[in-house]
Order: sequence, then C-alpha cells, then structure tokens
Amino acid sequence: MFRIEAAELLLVRLPLNFRFETSFGVQTEKLIPLLVLHGDGVQGLAEGTMEFAPMYREETIAGALHLLREVFLPRVLGRTFANPEAVEAALGTFRGNRMARAMVEMAAWDLWARTLGAPLGTLLGGHKTEVEVGVSLGIQADEAATVEVVRRHVEQGYRRIKLKIKPGWDVQPVRAAREAFPDIRLTVDANSAYTLADSGRLAALDEFDLTYIEQPLAWDDLVDHAELQRRLRTPLCLDESVTSAADARKGLSLGAGRVINLKVSRVGGHAEARRVHDVAQAFGAPVWCGGMLESGVGRAHNVHLSTLPNFALPGDTSSASRYWETDVVNEPLEAVNGLMPVPQGPGIGVTLNREFVARVAELEEEHRA
Repeated sequence: MFRIEAAELLLVRLPLNFRFETSFGVQTEKLIPLLVLHGDGVQGLAEGTMEFAPMYREETIAGALHLLREVFLPRVLGRTFANPEAVEAALGTFRGNRMARAMVEMAAWDLWARTLGAPLGTLLGGHKTEVEVGVSLGIQADEAATVEVVRRHVEQGYRRIKLKIKPGWDVQPVRAAREAFPDIRLTVDANSAYTLADSGRLAALDEFDLTYIEQPLAWDDLVDHAELQRRLRTPLCLDESVTSAADARKGLSLGAGRVINLKVSRVGGHAEARRVHDVAQAFGAPVWCGGMLESGVGRAHNVHLSTLPNFALPGDTSSASRYWETDVVNEPLEAVNGLMPVPQGPGIGVTLNREFVARVAELEEEHRA
C-alpha cells in the first residue's frame, strides 16, 4: 500500500548539445514537463514526452498540463493504492492521452518502489544490471558529415547506429554509412515520412543489411505497413502506431512489422509497456526502448524498463551528456562501450537536482487533495 499525498508539476527548458534534425524539423532545445508525487515520506518522479506541438503523436504539453491539473491528479491525490496498477485503473476510464496518464502512472511506480526500498526494474520483472544502448543520429548536412558523426559514435562504443531519414535523404546517406562501416548494426527511422507509393524507394534500402526500418508510414497505420512489409526483406519496426498491447497484437498478427520500439510513455505507462513486451515476446518479436530526448528522469525509467528479457535490441538510452550540459538529476547516466548501467537504489535510482531545476523551471506548481 502507498499513499499519494501531494504533487508538483514542473516545466523546464533545456538546450540540446547538438542540432537534431528529423523529418519533423529541427530541434535545438527541449521543453520538459516533470511530475513529482509525494507520499509516505518519499517522492516519485516521472517525465512527460509529449511535445509543444502535436508532431510525434496528437498530445501536446499544454493539453497534458490541463488534464493533469483538472482531471488526472484530482483522481489520485489524497488516496491510498495497493499498487501502481490500481493507479492505472483509476485513470482507465479516460480515452487516449496516454502520455499524460503515463506521467501519473510512472511517478506512482517510482513512489511505490521507493516506499518498498526496491529498484523499479526488479518490480517490473527485470534482472539485468546493465542494458545495451545505441544512438539516434539526426539528419546531417551531407553524406561526409553523416559518415563522420557515425564514426564518432562507433568509436564511443555504441551497439547500434540509427540514422534519421526522409524522402530525398535516405538511400545516399545510408549507402555512405554502410560502405564506411560494413559491420555495424545499422537502422533507419523515417518518423512516418513516407507512403506506400514510396515502397520502391524503401525497397532500395534492402541492400544495406539494416536491422530494421522504423515507422516508415503513417503514425496511426498498421494495414499499409503490412503491405509494405510483404514488399521488403528488411524488417519493419513499429513505433508511433503501437499505443497498447492490443495494437501490438494486431500489428504483429497482420505482419505489419517484426520489431517494436517500446516507448513507455506512448503506451500509457509501465503496466501497459509490460503487456506490450509480453505480447511481442509471444510472437517472437524483439522490442527495444526508444528515446524522446528525455532528461535523466525519463532516461532512468527507460533503463529500468529495458531490464525485461525481451528487450533484445539496443535502445536509444545513450549517455545523458550527449544531450545536456547539465541534467535535471544528480546522478550521471553514462554508457560505457555501449552498455548503460542500471541506476542503483530504490525506485528509478535518481534524484532531482533541485537547485538546477529551480533555476531553469518555467513553471512550478503544487497540488493537494
């Protein structure tokens, strides 16, 4: 049993250490909502991964903050719960808005784990002490710049290199990377930039021995992905279009993909992420943990989730120092030779750098029952 007595909503803006270009556009900073749940003398932390505008999925920061203040937090504040699944159930009558609901559910998992004095990964059913990580590289100025940025990260020991692609920037940079590094695990991510009419262009990527092509078609599609998969040798990886275990079952049954990028916030929290993991495992489809340019809070949650057994491919949880000059947590989250140690201690194993957060916060609110 654990009690949720109070909550803090924080909003911080962090500059990225690099220019990150995808088919969505260019990002140089990240606006990050944070939630702190208080109860039983401890704190549970979570991070929202929705964007300012509805680019990745349909959720936005403004909408999430409104729902947290007016709908979701009032459902849990002042209440005692048997476990985090009971928190999930308390929010289960509401449709969609999985990223906003995930903030409450994930913070509840961290709070419960800290109350028990147990690591989050252990409570989720994981056993690893370190997880394999890769790196996601944005669109570069030209092929030479692509090869150079790949080289730098290969030398740092990352276990998988992912290149962002879009129409007009796909075959050439991938060929350049593969020719320069014939033996690395290489993948591409299209962020829904293509249509089925582009299947010939995508089929041209078959020659580069990619581990998978990630979410090439529409963000809410499974049917066209199934048709595209029939036309390609390279496995497709589903990302945006899987928001639940039911979606995972449908997508894998249809043959819409052979791999799933499992982002905990996209599916509504850890409980549903575990269900997606189990469905994929039953189909023999590996999962891996995708990234959303998280701060240390979201990164720690991702690492703990990645300790489950079917996380068989390297995730996006690369070193925090790649992204931020100063992180919002005190503990360093740094990979060594492509392996990220699981943060030690109860819960997610990290604590807020309160002094830094106070300096950069654009919003600080406290909520009680």
